[in-house]
Amino acid sequence: MAAKDVRKVVLAYSGGLDTSVILRWLQTTYNCEVVTFTADLGQGEELEPARRKAEMFGVKEIFVEDLRETFVKDFVFPMFRANALYEGQYLLGTSIARPLIAQRQIEIAEQVGADAVAHGATGKGNDQVRFELAYYALKPDITVIAPWREWDLTSRTRLLAFAEEHQIPIAKDKRGEAPFSVDANLLHSSSEGKLLEDPAVGPEEIVFQRTISPEAAPDKATEITIDFVSGDPVAINGVAMSPATLLTRLNELGRDNGIGRLDLVENRFVGMKSRGIYETPGGTILLSAHRSIESITLDREAMHLKDSLMPRYAEIIYNGLWFSPERRMLQALIDQSQHSVTGRVRLKLYKGNVICVGRESPNSLYDTRVVTFEDDEGAYNQADAQGFIRLNALRLRLGAKIGRRGGAL
Repeated sequence: MAAKDVRKVVLAYSGGLDTSVILRWLQTTYNCEVVTFTADLGQGEELEPARRKAEMFGVKEIFVEDLRETFVKDFVFPMFRANALYEGQYLLGTSIARPLIAQRQIEIAEQVGADAVAHGATGKGNDQVRFELAYYALKPDITVIAPWREWDLTSRTRLLAFAEEHQIPIAKDKRGEAPFSVDANLLHSSSEGKLLEDPAVGPEEIVFQRTISPEAAPDKATEITIDFVSGDPVAINGVAMSPATLLTRLNELGRDNGIGRLDLVENRFVGMKSRGIYETPGGTILLSAHRSIESITLDREAMHLKDSLMPRYAEIIYNGLWFSPERRMLQALIDQSQHSVTGRVRLKLYKGNVICVGRESPNSLYDTRVVTFEDDEGAYNQADAQGFIRLNALRLRLGAKIGRRGGAL
């Protein structure tokens, strides 16, 4: 679709310098009407300034929406049922936010009759992929505008010059080079770039947004309980909470105990390695608690199968394929496994650590009569182990005989 064919575009708009420049650039380059969409996903920023900026640019249709409960209930919690970790460490805080933003953009586009959507992700990162794969999965014929892949504003100097030319307000702290970029939502904060680009240099304390350092955390452990129903957390210390309220409280507990920091060099979907500093205080607590309640409620083979599929599930989300058939298939399997994952976990939070000190469930598969070192009253016949071991040793014994003859593996 040529520029002249775009009549109305829905822009994912934060109100910051970059998306403000994008808004004006869309108006001047495409000569189209721009609709702004600003989502509150718990990033901790006041969003009304974004509305006022959009009004200043003559935007007539402005959407500023609180999506925190939807974000946690329909995106974060389903992901945590899988215990998803990308490359064994990353709790996918940025990755899981993009499909919700994209979904709402498409819904707004249909509501207002827009023929295009736009985002502010750069051409080097993962977010452009995540946004656009979601757009096309939800509305295959949508036109997508990615300004960072189109314009010639390739430096901070050019961006600022465009802003001044078009009377775009520039905060004083934006005139100089920011020491690093930050992305945040209710699940995590992510810091990367510039000051953090050398992976050999540790992050300074100013980088951390969501946690105190473990060294500064209290010398006494904080003990809490988390209740689960069908794999999702529903209460802390016996107090029922909505999904977003519960995650907010876990974030506070994690922050105060120095929990959830991660310094990671990861493999981006676009091919390069990048270094990021992540803080996921509540999510780190939740992951530990969820695995603890699963340990007594999931069958062994079900748990092992689920764990074997987790890296693939995490990679699917990281790569922006939330709305893909493979993610939906895996989600159905994961959700099926969670029907019995109900109960209470007791945790100690101490100087960056999450320590499980107890777990109980009406669906527990743990049987003290079977595992006891005392008299099990016939619950387990130890003699049965002999045949079990001999059958499992058969291939090893046969292989060892061949190995002695020919050195085969």
